[in-house]
Amino acid sequence: MELTTVWFILIAVLWTGYFVLEGFDFGVGILLPFLSRDDTERRTMVRTIGPVWDGNEVWLLVAGGATFAAFPEWYATLFSGFYLPLFLILLALIMRGVALEYRGKSDSTRGWDRAFFWGSLVPAVLWGVAFANIVAGVPLDADHEYTGTLFTLLGPFALLGGLATLLLFTQHGAIFLALRTTGELRRRAVRASRVLVPATMLVVMGFLVLARSGPLSWVAVGMAFAGLLGAVLATAAGRDGWAFTASAVAIVGFVAALFTSLWPNVMPALDPANSLTVTNAASNPYTLTVMTWVAAFFTPVVLGYQAWTYWVFRRRLTGAV
Repeated sequence: MELTTVWFILIAVLWTGYFVLEGFDFGVGILLPFLSRDDTERRTMVRTIGPVWDGNEVWLLVAGGATFAAFPEWYATLFSGFYLPLFLILLALIMRGVALEYRGKSDSTRGWDRAFFWGSLVPAVLWGVAFANIVAGVPLDADHEYTGTLFTLLGPFALLGGLATLLLFTQHGAIFLALRTTGELRRRAVRASRVLVPATMLVVMGFLVLARSGPLSWVAVGMAFAGLLGAVLATAAGRDGWAFTASAVAIVGFVAALFTSLWPNVMPALDPANSLTVTNAASNPYTLTVMTWVAAFFTPVVLGYQAWTYWVFRRRLTGAV
């Protein structure tokens, strides 16, 4: 297998890890004003992700760094053409991080809770908008520079993608809260998951069917559907762990459908002659070789540390401080 293919797959894996782990962080933030009834419950919801949210964001940093090093042309076109949406995502993530860190240090938490909500909602929508545009193709010139405007990125398909990720992450967050809490808060999370199911399945599957391209992407679409269905059945049976696993499988299928639809492009253009592919966007073989050795050594270390963190903080929260 060529190194360009290896790194395309690795970047897909990094985005998958980010969406699976950061997805429930976004979901918890979005659900905060709807599921909590008092400050104790809001504090409990925040504590469910408190030990892990910053570690989950590492997947985004590594995905961006890997794209910059392995496919610099892709990185340059993406971050220049999508500058404003990505800047808004960055601002939202900063606002969310500040809210999570300073919430417990303030006498009044309402402002921080609103910042947590908006800092979760905005990225949950804009990541879907960004990936929908990447899959559908954008206007690029012969130098692979983006020639559209902000409104070019806000077409119906892109907005459908934003709604799909919003619903997918919100349901993922509800299932995570059901797994990590007890009592009335858990029951509300279960009800929220059940309420979200019909819209999530309809929007996500509709988006993926429109986005898919090729037989492999159909397999990934089937995986996403099976994951969503499994989450529904497991939630109905009260099996929170299995429900969360199935929800994670749905997100894996979602991301796999997008990346298998992209291949061998990394940034399709409306004019196929101007598209960026794994070949014309890649770094030289020496760079890819060095990166592969570094990844082979450090990736197990990072995965081991994150697994240990989740194991340590695996117990349900009762609401007691």
